[in-house]
Amino acid sequence: MGCVHGKCCSKYPSSSDGDSDHHREMRPYINKHILTQRSLELVPVPSHNFNLQYSILTQHGYYPDTVERENQDSFCVKIQVQGNPNVHFFGVFDGHGQYGAQCSNFVKDRLVEILSNDPTLLDDPLKAYTSAFLATNSELHDSEIDDTMSGTTAITVLVVGDTLYVANVGDSRAVIARKDGNQILAEDLSQDQTPFRKDEYDRVKLCGARVLSVDQVEGLKDPNIQNWGDEESQGGDPPRLWVPNGMYPGTAFTRSVGDGTAEKIGVIAVPEVSIVKLTPDHQFFVVASDGVFEFLRSQIVVNMAAAYTDPRDACAAIAGESYKLWLENENRTDDITIIIVQIKDLSNMGAGATDSGIDYRPMIMRSVKGTHDVSSVSESETYASVRSGLSDIQQSCQHSISMNRSAAIVVPSPMRQRPLQLKSALLLPVILHLVIRTCRVKIHFGEIQGNSVGKFRVDDHKMMERGLGSMFFLMSRSSRKNLP
Repeated sequence: MGCVHGKCCSKYPSSSDGDSDHHREMRPYINKHILTQRSLELVPVPSHNFNLQYSILTQHGYYPDTVERENQDSFCVKIQVQGNPNVHFFGVFDGHGQYGAQCSNFVKDRLVEILSNDPTLLDDPLKAYTSAFLATNSELHDSEIDDTMSGTTAITVLVVGDTLYVANVGDSRAVIARKDGNQILAEDLSQDQTPFRKDEYDRVKLCGARVLSVDQVEGLKDPNIQNWGDEESQGGDPPRLWVPNGMYPGTAFTRSVGDGTAEKIGVIAVPEVSIVKLTPDHQFFVVASDGVFEFLRSQIVVNMAAAYTDPRDACAAIAGESYKLWLENENRTDDITIIIVQIKDLSNMGAGATDSGIDYRPMIMRSVKGTHDVSSVSESETYASVRSGLSDIQQSCQHSISMNRSAAIVVPSPMRQRPLQLKSALLLPVILHLVIRTCRVKIHFGEIQGNSVGKFRVDDHKMMERGLGSMFFLMSRSSRKNLP
């Protein structure tokens, strides 16, 4: 859901001119509507003799009022954390605010670096995870990025052998699919941290936050009514957090990394960590931004993913359906990022392997005489911000797939298209994806702008180059003809 102005916060204070110039230079995709897809990857987990097969997709959102806005989602996959072949990291980071993209990229890089350099990671993953989130939050505050009114959510999964450690800050989500007879059931690995949750509502109220929907703030509804129903039925005007005597920041989440202003009214960077021991019944897990889950329930996402044997096809289908639903319900779409990780060849490994329960452990870090102590506490406890000085942490040199948004498919910019008109343009990337998957031809995409198509490199069957080029040209022209 992000902040009250979607993801741009244009009405709120911006950073200094120097910072603004710096951030403008970091915008590589101007006036483009971008769909990025990675190839299929296979990662072994030798300690338990199974494999992880995954794919990633991110779809640039459509914002008619800010057509030059960049994708604020980022994602990271790090294989063999600390050089250990049994430890792997998957994360999705959903930025918000004027410098949301910079915040999400900063957290994407630093969080996994801090984890990788923590010698206690395998001995105490819960403590290491929480320490890494708070250290990253402190570093973001001290960085050149203005995170006063900007920040990012983070949903991450650390695979350690046959155990998943899922750390969540914000309203992105992780879901695992479990086979139960003839059914595939969705089990949430994280819980959205929003004011809809009573424990989170109580916590931020203790920190001085006003919790009101936009209609309540604007006087259209009674501000004394502190019941907003459930998130699925009231997602269009959710409760948000406001300072006592102002109409900002308006965050619809109660935890994030960054957001210096919101931190003063209870928005914290402390993750909730859940632990799952994998069993042969677990089929795959999904890590995605709220651009996916805004209009799709977890079970629907799992059903769609289960319908495809190849996670690349599943990512494309879910992203396309999410995008379509955004356009049917609003005049914009959020950025959409999804990682699907299939669990392959996992066999029974003795007693206790059938225990598929999810253990949620909310964590609070306290500063005690300069040291950090992590303990499980009730969610009603108030968090005291820890922003002590942190030593420099060496950059990790191990194999890492850090996903920057290099364009794989670029379709015409929607800058002058209304939501209904975008539906025709939306078909193009889906058709391109299916053509490529069917022909099994490796293609390097150029830009599709106007009536021109970029160059293609085809490794095999070079005679197909001209035919494919003509086909893409006709599809591009046809999709544009359908738009007034």
